[in-house]
Amino acid sequence: MQIPADSVDEYISKIPEERQEIFKRVFDAINDNLPKGFKQGMNYGMIGWAIPLETYPAGYHCTPESPLPFMALASQKNFIAFYHMGMYANPELLDWFVTEYPKHSKRKLDMGKSCVRFKKMDDIPLELLAEVSKKMTVQDWINCYENSLKK
Repeated sequence: MQIPADSVDEYISKIPEERQEIFKRVFDAINDNLPKGFKQGMNYGMIGWAIPLETYPAGYHCTPESPLPFMALASQKNFIAFYHMGMYANPELLDWFVTEYPKHSKRKLDMGKSCVRFKKMDDIPLELLAEVSKKMTVQDWINCYENSLKK
C-alpha cells in the first residue's frame, strides 16, 4: 500500500490517525540520529533518506539520476516498515541489529533482507532504531555500496 504524497508532512498526514503518533516517533528516532549528509525526501512512495547527487554524483546504479538510497520508512496496511540498506549490505551491522533486537523488544523480529516490519505499534524499539541510524556515515555507506557493486 503506497500513500501518494509529495512531502514528508503530507505523507504523515495521510497515515491513519491511530498510527500517526507512533509513526512520528519512529520518524524522529531515525531522523534525529542520522549522521550529517543524508538528505530526507520522498522516494519510492515512502519517506526516505539518501545521499544527494551533490555528494555522490554517480547516483544509484539502477537510476543514476537518482540519489543513492540509504534508509526508508513506510506505513503499510498492517505494519510500519523500516528499511536500512546498510544492514542488507553489511553483515556485521545486520548481526549487531539481530543480536540487539531481543534486548529492546518482547516481539519476535520480523525482517526481510533490508526491511523490518513492526506489526504491534506498542512495542517498536525506538532506542534501537535511533542507535542503528547512527551506525553508518555517508562515507561508510558510499564505501559499502561501491564494494557491493564490485562483487
